[in-house]
Amino acid sequence: MAEKLLEIKNLKQHFNVGRPNEVKAVDGLTFDIYKGETLGLVGESGCGKSTTGRTIIRLYDATDGEVLFDGENVHGKKSRAELKKFNRKMQMIFQDPYASLNPRMKVADIIAEGIDIHGLAKSKEERMKIVYDLLETVGLNKEHANRYPHEFSGGQRQRIGIARALAVDPEFIIADEPISALDVSIQAQVVNLLKKLQKEKGLTYLFIAHDLSMVKYISDRIGVMYFGKLVELTTSEKLYKNPLHPYTQSLLSAIPLPDPEYERSRKRKTYDPNVHDYKDGEDVQMREVAPGHFVLCSEKEFVQYQAQYKHD
Repeated sequence: MAEKLLEIKNLKQHFNVGRPNEVKAVDGLTFDIYKGETLGLVGESGCGKSTTGRTIIRLYDATDGEVLFDGENVHGKKSRAELKKFNRKMQMIFQDPYASLNPRMKVADIIAEGIDIHGLAKSKEERMKIVYDLLETVGLNKEHANRYPHEFSGGQRQRIGIARALAVDPEFIIADEPISALDVSIQAQVVNLLKKLQKEKGLTYLFIAHDLSMVKYISDRIGVMYFGKLVELTTSEKLYKNPLHPYTQSLLSAIPLPDPEYERSRKRKTYDPNVHDYKDGEDVQMREVAPGHFVLCSEKEFVQYQAQYKHD
């Protein structure tokens, strides 16, 4: 049995709490992430994926719930030293490689920021050696260290962002839509780099994206989000072969295939949230329909999903 690295328990992130315009961006998420795996988190824009990642890493303070990293509560009261230690273990790769790098800093200083904060280099020479090694690791070269971000392409900037995340030797990386701002031809290169780094360094990823085909390629398990809630969670293979929740089915039906004949004839499924028609007080929760396959449903739907589950 794989060891749990991260436990998310009833996590909530609400904005404008108590006001008429309160937004429940993340509304009661519960899931685990195991050491060495990639958990993909998918859903349409505005469903709360990025907010989930930012709350896990404590860029936002959680409204409610727990985030346990190696058994320790991330959102508990912490001293500066404890926060510093936590920040070294968990890093983030941001969506926009243009906005996430300081345009006034040279690449060497951008990458070495974490090294400086955590005192990981004993001398300037050691600091530069670490930077050069990191540049090489992400497919760049040491001549790039003295340049500024505007001198690089989008794919190269994202590689710099990855090098910066790796600089403190983290255990866990949240990749927040790391390929959505890149050309399609570059996306596969960045995803392959992430897979390679995971294998070499034993990293664990939360990979947030809305491109389902890319998420399937990189993820061991996939969680599907809709309006702040997790509606389905299982292995990537099971999710694609046997989607149970109507929202998951609608997402998968929207993936285009390079087959004009198929595209002309296929029917896309649209998701109607009213199809569930839950009664007040009805017990709606994540239930395990089959081993490792969880779906948000009522007791009545649970029986229906079990009946329609296709066993391999």
